[in-house]
Amino acid sequence: MKIGKILLAACALICASALSAQTIDLGRGEVPVTVPEGNANDAPAPLVVLLHGYTSSGANQDSYMGFSELADSYGFLFVAPDGTRESGGDQNRFWNASDACCNFFQSEVDDAAYIVSIIDEMKSEYSVDEDRVYLIGHSNGGFMSFRMAYEHSDAIAAIVSLAGANHLEQRDPPPNGVHILQIHGTADSVIGYSGGDIQEIRYPGALGTVRRWASYNGCSMEGAGRELRDLDASLPGHESGAYLFEVGCRPGGSAELWTIPAGAHSPIFSDTFAEQVIEWLLAHPKTRGESG
Repeated sequence: MKIGKILLAACALICASALSAQTIDLGRGEVPVTVPEGNANDAPAPLVVLLHGYTSSGANQDSYMGFSELADSYGFLFVAPDGTRESGGDQNRFWNASDACCNFFQSEVDDAAYIVSIIDEMKSEYSVDEDRVYLIGHSNGGFMSFRMAYEHSDAIAAIVSLAGANHLEQRDPPPNGVHILQIHGTADSVIGYSGGDIQEIRYPGALGTVRRWASYNGCSMEGAGRELRDLDASLPGHESGAYLFEVGCRPGGSAELWTIPAGAHSPIFSDTFAEQVIEWLLAHPKTRGESG
C-alpha cells in the first residue's frame, strides 16, 4: 500500500511537470509558454509577449524584468521568444525592427511575421482575449514593438517600450488605434532619451516618439502631466514623471511617456515596476471603432 502511494505521488509530480512545461514552436525552436493557474479554455486570457534587447534572449529578458512571475496573479498568458542570431561578428541575437536597430548584417529575416505567427499560434492553442494582446520590449525589443504596433494595429492592443524608439520618418497613421507607453531614462547612454543615431542612422527621442503616436492616434497634441511613479530603485522616492496624450484620441489609441530622471538604459527596477507595467497594459484593451 505504501509503495502504491509513493508511485501515485511520483506520477502526479511527473504529470504536473509535463503540464506546466508548455511550449510552442514556429520553426525557430521551442518557446516556453507561461499559463496562469486555473486558466480554462472557455475563459479568454490576455496575452503578453516580451521582446528582448540586442544580444539578450527571451529567458534573460524575463529574468531581468520578471513579468512571467505575475502571470498567475494577473491571469495572463506569457511568451518571451528569441530573435535570430547575426550571421557575423559575435552572432548576437537581434530583432529586425527598424533602419536604425538592429539588423547590422542586412539579414532578410521577417521578425514581424514571426511574432504574428506566435500570436496566431497562441490563439490557436489557448483561449486568448483578442482585445488584450500586448507587447513589451526593451531597447531593440522596444523598436520591434513599435514596428508591430504600426504594421499590425488590428491585432495589438497596446505596447510598452523601455528604452526603444519609433521609426524616424513621418508616415500615414496605421488603420487602427494602438495604446503606446514609452519608458525612458534621461541618462540612457545606449539609446538616447533625446534621440540619436546607430551607425549613422538616426532614431527619434522619447518625447518625439510619443508625440508621433499621439498624432497617429488622433489625440490632442496638448499633453498632460500625471502623478509621479516609483520606477527605479536606485533613485529616491517617486522619481519618474508621467506625460499623457489621451484627449480626443480615436478608439483604442493613446500615447504616454514615463520619464526616469537620471535613469540608465537598464534601470534597477523598483519592487512594483513590473506590476505597474502590467496594470497599465490591462487597463488599455483594444477598443474597436469603425476601422477596427
